[in-house]
Amino acid sequence: MAWIAPSFLAADIWRVAEQISGLEQAGCRYLHLDIMDGAYVPNISFGADFVKSLRPHTKMVFDAHLMVEEPGRFVEDFAQAGVESLTVHVEACRHVHRTLQQIKDLGMKAGIALNPATPICAVEEVLPMVDLVLVMSVNPGFCGQKFIAGALGKLAKLAEIRSRQGYPFWLQIDGGINLDNAAAAVAAGADLLVAGSAVLGAADWLAAYKALAAKAL
Repeated sequence: MAWIAPSFLAADIWRVAEQISGLEQAGCRYLHLDIMDGAYVPNISFGADFVKSLRPHTKMVFDAHLMVEEPGRFVEDFAQAGVESLTVHVEACRHVHRTLQQIKDLGMKAGIALNPATPICAVEEVLPMVDLVLVMSVNPGFCGQKFIAGALGKLAKLAEIRSRQGYPFWLQIDGGINLDNAAAAVAAGADLLVAGSAVLGAADWLAAYKALAAKAL
């Protein structure tokens, strides 16, 4: 079984309150927040002040994904904004161990992200300390991209390492998740499925969430 974490990036800006409230009432526990700076990825989304303004209106866990250069500069801001889980990219950190420790010291769960071309060995040394490993199944930066099937193999390898070493981290997959591949992602070891266009980007977003959640059981 896995949980669905709808991506706020795909929300309809005119219906945000309705969508957030509807997801929560439907049993959704996680909201994925894509933070982009226009430098690490070629897009800009929103920052800690926006997240802070959203925090009083939902009890869902804020699962923030920082696609920014040197994310350590912003860790404290997102902790103060009410984020419970913060994920960074290994390539974006000059000293990734320090950044992950900073996240944990501020009371958040610490995640590390792997881009499609980033090998598992790039994060092997920090696997004992992370709470979450995010496998990107698209290149980061935009909603609506096509799922990269090779991510399932990476996910399965991480699940095997986790089992063999007794690591407690959760596995998350992000990018192109939909009804066609959700079950395969869960079978490969995913605990959290990030879905943007397939849920909040759908015309009937609530039905889309429920259908995807059923696939993840």
